[in-house]
Amino acid sequence: MRSRTANWFECRLKYEKMGEDGLQKKVTETYVVDALSFTEAEQRIMEEMSSYISGEFEVNDIKKAAYKEIFFSDEESADRWYKTKLEFITIDEKTEKEKRSAVNYLVQAGTLNAAVKNIDEVMGGTMIDYVIASVAETKLMDVFEYKKKEEETKPEYEQ
Repeated sequence: MRSRTANWFECRLKYEKMGEDGLQKKVTETYVVDALSFTEAEQRIMEEMSSYISGEFEVNDIKKAAYKEIFFSDEESADRWYKTKLEFITIDEKTEKEKRSAVNYLVQAGTLNAAVKNIDEVMGGTMIDYVIASVAETKLMDVFEYKKKEEETKPEYEQ
């Protein structure tokens, strides 16, 4: 289990996909990319998806994701994405009242129970008191993290 904090954007793509019955069908799918701006998010999703989609596709919508951190699972069965809402509990020292602040995360897991287990695994290593307020499966297809491009090595010329 690892976590990554970044600026995440949800990108909706529309394209024709070959169905299991062999017929072409128009589909709209949502993906998540790590980017600094809307422009970069569009560029990144087009680069990432051009190797997966044959033919034309269009980016229908790009919006900032409601979460800053994503928990990635190393398990092979973790093929779904769950939007989770955690409430962090603090005590106001003056009034001695409990205060809760909500934070959204995206969690990769194979099942709902595995998503809860993954949250507890990551958050168990912290000293923060928290409550899982909600866990809901999303329709996200995949998440693309930013990867530094390898620089081309230039041959050194001898004199």
